[in-house]
Amino acid sequence: MSLLKFSRPHKIHFSQCDPAGIVFYPQYFVMFNNLLEHWFDELIPQGFAGYILEQRFGLPTVHLDAEFTAISRMGDEVMLELHVERIGSKSLTLRQRCIGREGELRMQVTQTYVTTSLVTHQAIPIPDILYQALTAQQPVSAKGEIWWILYVLVVGLQACTLGYWWNGKILKIGLW
Repeated sequence: MSLLKFSRPHKIHFSQCDPAGIVFYPQYFVMFNNLLEHWFDELIPQGFAGYILEQRFGLPTVHLDAEFTAISRMGDEVMLELHVERIGSKSLTLRQRCIGREGELRMQVTQTYVTTSLVTHQAIPIPDILYQALTAQQPVSAKGEIWWILYVLVVGLQACTLGYWWNGKILKIGLW
């Protein structure tokens, strides 16, 4: 399972609604922050609390683009989704969506987070524990150092061997 995409079911609660019985728009940001914390809990061993409290790293929002397309009412069962769109050197961009039971988009946000030190409150490179967890999930991209090589061997039966080459060394071989 790739953790570059993450989703959780959610039931809209009374506390998230305005007097008209629909989600009060800032509550979507609270829902998405909770989704981010659950994702971190699955993504890195110490989870979100350990990332913040023990390692003293922050993840504030530096850019936010929101689109509201349909209402959500108290009692609605929705799916909250998170998709990693970009991993930078000091930031990551996520697309988070609220989807209704019938698949209709209720709300989506594209949010850029920067990694910071909670000691200096300055932007820092994405910490190794987070960067490794994120990049381990990514498909391999060819940027001059890694090439996909596909061999097709025909010896009675066809078998495919897939190997990753990096600086002239085979890193992984598997049969398909």
